Amino acid sequence: MKHLIPWIILASLLGACSPASMATPPADPDGPPIDAVAATPADVVPGVPGFENPYAPQPGDEQLTRGKALLDSADLVTMEIFPIQVAVMLKGNLPTPCHNLRVVINSPDAGNNIKLEVYTVVDPNVECSQVLQSFEANLTLGSFPPNHYMVWVNGKHVGDFDT
Repeated sequence: MKHLIPWIILASLLGACSPASMATPPADPDGPPIDAVAATPADVVPGVPGFENPYAPQPGDEQLTRGKALLDSADLVTMEIFPIQVAVMLKGNLPTPCHNLRVVINSPDAGNNIKLEVYTVVDPNVECSQVLQSFEANLTLGSFPPNHYMVWVNGKHVGDFDT
């Protein structure tokens, strides 16, 4: 028991020392979601306000070499909340640790197809060890108006969902 007391004190001190700025400010009920305010336009999924894409193309990508992401799986996940939220879980490998994952998420087209384009970019002037780098990416697509939607990743049908 006497060895437990120093650990409790240490945990209390560490908790008290955490920065207060880490707390999320309350959302303005009349304004946009907090995530939408903090996100840059390139990070926001088209047609889905407030949902960020951390793998969105970045400024300067046009000077990098584009390559293939080696996808092992792409799974559609629907969260049964209201409104229904949809996400895509991607697992695979990058050709080298120097490659960066990019995902373009397109807004639904006239046929309610949501198309994702998954690829990599790499600086051609950087030497890198030739070893696969595994990745796992979970991308929230958001919520959609009532309809039937089909999700495609690199031209392959991943799944459907209804809202």
